Formats: sequence, structure tokens, C-alpha cells
Amino acid sequence: MSKVLDMRAKRGEIWDRAKAYLEEHRNESGLMSAEDTEVYERMEQEVVDLGRAIEREERAEQIEREMSEVTRAQLGSSPDGGVRPDKPGRGSVAYNEAFWKCMRDRANYDVRNALQIGTLSEGGYTVPDEFEHTLVQALQEENIMRGLVHVITTSSGDRKIPLVTSKGSASWIEEEATIPESDDAFGQISLGAHKVGSMIRVSEELLHDSAFDLAAYITAEFARRVGAAEEEAILTGDGSHKPTGLLHASLGAETGVTTAAVAAITADELIDLQHSLKAGYRRRAAFIMNDAVVKLIRKLKDGAGQYLWQPGLLYGQPDTLLNQRVLTSNYMPLPTAGNKPILYGDYSYYWLADREGRSMQRLNELYAQTDQIGFKITQRVDGRLVLTEAVKCLKMKAA
Repeated sequence: MSKVLDMRAKRGEIWDRAKAYLEEHRNESGLMSAEDTEVYERMEQEVVDLGRAIEREERAEQIEREMSEVTRAQLGSSPDGGVRPDKPGRGSVAYNEAFWKCMRDRANYDVRNALQIGTLSEGGYTVPDEFEHTLVQALQEENIMRGLVHVITTSSGDRKIPLVTSKGSASWIEEEATIPESDDAFGQISLGAHKVGSMIRVSEELLHDSAFDLAAYITAEFARRVGAAEEEAILTGDGSHKPTGLLHASLGAETGVTTAAVAAITADELIDLQHSLKAGYRRRAAFIMNDAVVKLIRKLKDGAGQYLWQPGLLYGQPDTLLNQRVLTSNYMPLPTAGNKPILYGDYSYYWLADREGRSMQRLNELYAQTDQIGFKITQRVDGRLVLTEAVKCLKMKAA
């Protein structure tokens, strides 16, 4: 943790120097010479690079803690020295051991009985409970949106979510007058299950090496690949064989502000975006944008001459804009004509439906020519913003 704190302190110092350099070298019109601009942009880029390095270090430390907790949870003894009671079905010790024996060695026939409860057609198996929990935790670390949205678990079929589309109101009435009716109007949306998956190849030599932690490797790779696909879909998904994203034209976030310029964003427009969101949603709101947008707004000031963007200096503390969190995603659009490069709102009103049970299948013959074993892992998920007024976006002026 001290390494991360040192990196945050260094980042803050560089940013302070960059601000001072900017103030000292720009003229009355706010412009700098080409040479001064190059110096400033080097300092700015160092701030960006350090920010990414800090995120990687914090994510690595969190994953390390999660992996350590899972290892401890799989020990057979309870804290009082007794034997931990075995769980039924996919949570059982026998199922967990049999699953990984089968994944390592297809000739291990003594585990078939234990695997019967998870057998799928064509040789696939539903992953053990504890491993599935590890995958979910790892996915949350790799996908910034999973920590913001509302995640529900479904067992089968579509999940219908009831909504209040319009609310009733109270009226002032005279004595003995009839109280007018004012009913709420209700609707519903349905969340299904779209399949996302990935194929991982491992050499046979590595697979049979007892020192190779197959579960940890697959967890990390699955989280990296599927976490990225999920994050992209939650932000930009079109709803066709994937979740409906926050930037969807009709079912996503409402437009809070449209910029006056095609490729520029002003401080006033960011303030207008913040206040386009109802006050109740602002309590848990955060900004999401691409690094390229952060670079644009880093030089902006409010009416009091204070920079709108502030770097997070404490461990685990994100950067802030107008005193609220700033999160970055490479899947947010660039600030070009007609795009929506900034989201702002309470993302807990985006519901992500996880279908229970992730499936993993060992493929022995597909890569046999190169002495490799394939592992195919799939999960099913769907998502949608259930209340569009809870998230607003900034839209760039059309060309």
C-alpha cells in the first residue's frame, strides 16, 4: 500500500507543478508557445500514466486479497478445529476436486460420479460454486461498471422488472368537494440472457505441471476478457445479442447538455450537465469518460479560478470533477461531433442480470496438433437502464 501512496503523492506533486507552469507561461488569451505547450503536455501525460499505474497496482492488490480469501475458504478445517461441513451439489468438496481433476486430465474416470450433477451435453460442466464466486469477484475488479450497477441473479427464463412510468399527485380541495383520482401508471421491462464467452489455450506440459495453478490462471484470463466485453456492452451495447448500453439512443441515458462547439467542452457545460440531473440522483452520481476527455477538461476552471478536475491523493480515492468521482473507460466515445463522451448519474438504476451457473468445457482434439488443450468458458448476462432520468450524458454538437 505504501507504494500506491507514494505514487499518488508523486502524481499530486506533478499536477501541482503542471498547474503552476500553465499559469506562468500562458498569455492573456490563455495560449502558450509551441515549446511551452510541449513541456506542459509531457507533465500532463505523466499524470495520466501515473493514474493508470495506480489503478493497476490497486487492482492487483485487491485481486491478491481476493485470491488469498478463496484459498483460505477452501481449507477443510473450521476455525474451532473441527471439520467444515460439506456443502451439497456444486458447493461440495468432492465436486470441486473432481471438476479440476477432470479439467487437468480427461482420463481421470474415478471422478465421474461426483461430476454427474454438473454434466452438460458435449462434455461441459458447470463450474463449482466457490470458483464461480471467485470469477464474479474478479469480473468486478476488471469491469468498472459492475461495481456501480445493480446486479441481480436469475435462475432461468426472462426476469420481468415492474416500473412506475408516471406517478399520481395530491390536490388541494374545498370542503365537501370530491377528491380527484390520481393513479400511478405501471409498466415493465424484461431482461433475458445473452451469451458471452472466451476460449483459452494451455499447453499440455503446463497443464500437467503440478506447480501451475490452473484455477487462478483461468480466473484471471476469464475476468480480463469477459470483464472488458461486459464493460463495453454496459456502456455502448445495442441490445442485439448483448445488453442494452447506457449510451443507447432511445433506451439509454437522457441528454443533459449539448455542447456549443463540435470538439470543445466548457466549464459551464459541465456544470450544466451536473445540474441537469435531479438532486436526488446526484448524491450517488459519478462521471464516466475516456482519458482523452479527461485531458480536455483538466485545464478548465470554475468562476472562482479553481480547477474543476482534482487528482485523488489518498489510497483508493478516485479523481474528482466538481467534487464528484471521475471514472475512466476506454469504451467511452471520443469527444468528436455528435458523440456522447461523458456520462453522469446514479448507475445503480442500470440493472445487470446474471444467469446462474457458468459453464466450462475442456476441448482435447481441437488444438491437438500443437499439443495444446482448449478451455471454453461461457456465461449469460443481460442489462438495461431501468430509469433513464437517473443518468444524463453530454453530447457534442453535430458537425
